[in-house]
Amino acid sequence: MASTPVSEQPEQMTLPWEAPPDLNDIFARVFRRLRIKSPVGSISAGFHPFAGLRSTITLRDGEVIARVADVLAKASPLVLEALAEILLARIFRRRPSREARECYLAYTFRPAIRSRIDAARRERGRKRLLPPRGQYYDLEEIFHRLNRCYFPEKLPTPRLGWSHQLSRTLLGHYDSGHATIVVSRRLDSPSAPGYLVEYIVYHEMLHMRFPVERRGHRRVVHSREFREAEKQFPKYEQACRQLKHICAS
Repeated sequence: MASTPVSEQPEQMTLPWEAPPDLNDIFARVFRRLRIKSPVGSISAGFHPFAGLRSTITLRDGEVIARVADVLAKASPLVLEALAEILLARIFRRRPSREARECYLAYTFRPAIRSRIDAARRERGRKRLLPPRGQYYDLEEIFHRLNRCYFPEKLPTPRLGWSHQLSRTLLGHYDSGHATIVVSRRLDSPSAPGYLVEYIVYHEMLHMRFPVERRGHRRVVHSREFREAEKQFPKYEQACRQLKHICAS
């Protein structure tokens, strides 16, 4: 069995949209166009109330099963064909066309669509985190100090907190849908230097300042402006070395 997600977490909620496109027909048409040789008995595709923009595809016993985020239910057939190509190409180890990737990203980066995605994530998803004041570090105090020093207090205060898991690979992340910065609880420790915790928070604040961009068929998470601003952190190189050490341990 092979499964390929295209991002984010599910939960139930019904959206009041009528007459969505026939995804079975769209996926079957794209499958034929791609001239995939693998034997497939049937294709089953439908919309699913995911919390965000997640879409999945699975190949099981000769049946292709695709679930597409229902925030895309009002997308044009052209956009849905582009997504079908991306999903089918991944599961059958093909490379989706540049045109398909560009078409899909162009649609999902529209401000109205981003608002719809964020609303679905807020309404359906859950963001579980521990209070910002940890045993050794206070994330709110760090955020406000960095906001004064590097952003002239222009960044709105997000929800801040420590993760429940002691992750060493995902040490921090910013969730725009929930306006939340989460830092791994692994860093709330006397063995983690203060500048490293500050750097993690600063990095996530830069995601607030420089949101994900679309450039053609690519999503740019860390733009040139982001990288230049990141290097303004006083102990940037020390923090990077420390991060590599933590992730490798």
